[in-house]
Amino acid sequence: MRHLLDTKTLSREHALAILDIAEDMADTQSREVKKLPTLRGKTVVNLFFEDSTRTRISFEAAAKRLSADVINFAAKGSSVSKGESLQDTAQTLQAMGADAVVIRHGASGAPRTLASSGWITAGVVNAGDGTHEHPTQALLDAFTMRKRRHGAASRGNDLEGLRVTVVGDILHSRVARSNVWLLGTLGAEVTLVAPPTLVPQDVSAWPVRVLYDLDEAIAAGPDALMMLRIQLERMSAAYFPSEREYARRWGLDAGRLAALPEDTMVMHPGPMNRGLEISSDAADSPRSTVLEQVANGVSVRMAVLYLLLAGEHTNEESA
Repeated sequence: MRHLLDTKTLSREHALAILDIAEDMADTQSREVKKLPTLRGKTVVNLFFEDSTRTRISFEAAAKRLSADVINFAAKGSSVSKGESLQDTAQTLQAMGADAVVIRHGASGAPRTLASSGWITAGVVNAGDGTHEHPTQALLDAFTMRKRRHGAASRGNDLEGLRVTVVGDILHSRVARSNVWLLGTLGAEVTLVAPPTLVPQDVSAWPVRVLYDLDEAIAAGPDALMMLRIQLERMSAAYFPSEREYARRWGLDAGRLAALPEDTMVMHPGPMNRGLEISSDAADSPRSTVLEQVANGVSVRMAVLYLLLAGEHTNEESA
């Protein structure tokens, strides 16, 4: 695996390989000594043009548990123009001998630009680019669903027939896009639920069905309900009348939680706006996977870095 830039081009074979290796990594995290010597001598750079404490810490923990050296490069706030800033930074990292670059950027396509530019020879992992994709989040979500569904026998299994409903700000969500493509590849049936203003203009090519009524979606009895964060910082227009109105119509409150089948997983990529898209009742319930997602994120990112830096290199741009 040379780079991980998206899930749209990720094959089923490669997706399952990442999930299976993440199972092995998760097993090591239950030991007293969690650190492995696998990537000793390798340097992983976290290059974040946007703030994201949770994702950065998760990648940092993953790299350090594989014994890699980690450099955190906070590029946010640079006054240099976008193209020059990315090129100059990349050439600096190349001179420092970076083996892998984990990049989060506000511009969709920035990780692909970095991977294909020739500025750097390091492997590139997309940690979120604009409203495009966030592949490791989708992988950790799929890993969490698979663990809940198959338990200890999850290795090698896909998500065939699993009914997943994704609710909220689809328009601005790179998490939703990555999940749509990956879940489709793994055989899940995906339903999107959102106000009409928060659904992208044309989703006809997406392997999904779209609903606008959360209660209708809940009545269908999904296996997993993924509540997305309302990204208030990305909203310059009035996408819904008020936060109270959004919570009333599309929020997962105690009543809607009670209407779900007992074994429905309640998921959220975090950070959560409690009381807006999800109530504390739902976030803290036994069916909530929120903390499992955080723990599983480290194992999945360990698997990705392992495949990037220790596994067999292929010529595929996104594996």
